[in-house]
Amino acid sequence: MFGTKEAALFKRIMIVCIGNICRSPTAEHLMRVALTPSDIVVSSAGLSAVKSKPIEATAAAVLEEHGHAVPEHISTQLTAAKINEADLILVMEQHHIGGVLSLAPEARGKVFLLGKWQDNREINDPYRQGKPAFVHAYALIDAAVNAWAQRIKR
Repeated sequence: MFGTKEAALFKRIMIVCIGNICRSPTAEHLMRVALTPSDIVVSSAGLSAVKSKPIEATAAAVLEEHGHAVPEHISTQLTAAKINEADLILVMEQHHIGGVLSLAPEARGKVFLLGKWQDNREINDPYRQGKPAFVHAYALIDAAVNAWAQRIKR
């Protein structure tokens, strides 16, 4: 399903979580890095986005600790239009799939867990749980992004 011919279909990837300040901006940045060089556009949004906020401070610190420049990020609300523009939508938790499909039922078939290639692993929200939760989420996101990037770049 994600082989060579299909890879050309993924020109716009949307990564979704709830607030769009921790997991999805981290995954967005890591996916961009993993797909470089590429003309694939990677963005992120939240099902209940914290309005116009930068990446959460602990998430930013964990990115920096792993050698990444903190991306400029402003949280954005997921909309049906954004869903329809995307060729592939990656979510953090199983129930996020339902949230995406409630906005755009026609997106069925292009919405998957970010952790799909790790036995459909969910990535729990580290928000307000302290740094160890962010470090754990980062490790899961990094592994999942790399698994997707390997399949997309084929």
